[in-house]
Amino acid sequence: MADKHEYQVDLTWKEDRKGVVSSPELTDTIETATPPDFPKGIPNIWSPEHFLVAAVESCLMTTFLAIAENSKLDFISFKSKAIGKLNKVEGKLQMTEIILKPVLEISDENNIDRAKRIIEKSEKACLISNSIKSKIILEAEVVITSVEV
Repeated sequence: MADKHEYQVDLTWKEDRKGVVSSPELTDTIETATPPDFPKGIPNIWSPEHFLVAAVESCLMTTFLAIAENSKLDFISFKSKAIGKLNKVEGKLQMTEIILKPVLEISDENNIDRAKRIIEKSEKACLISNSIKSKIILEAEVVITSVEV
């Protein structure tokens, strides 16, 4: 794997406080707008704030999937909820923290501690988390589900 990568994202303003995000590498486009908390914000459309939180959360998942595979950790499901906290700091709005709440479902209770370590390692290795100055709080949960044979 190369040490340098580039990811191009294009943005086209459409109207009001709304635009469309696309990439020449992808087929889908995503509508984006100022969130409704701000003047002239538009509800029900992805905002830059949503994208930032989603980037951290999806990076946790993809990093976890790689580390779990390399560690040969069997799991049933991975779900996550993330909450980004936007606050004013020294007169400027800033995403001050992002709380990640992954829930990992496994079938072997002997793997609980190992699963937690892998989730923690995944958060520490996440390149998006390592690229921003927001505080990242991990509140992982591992649940056991018995698998019928």
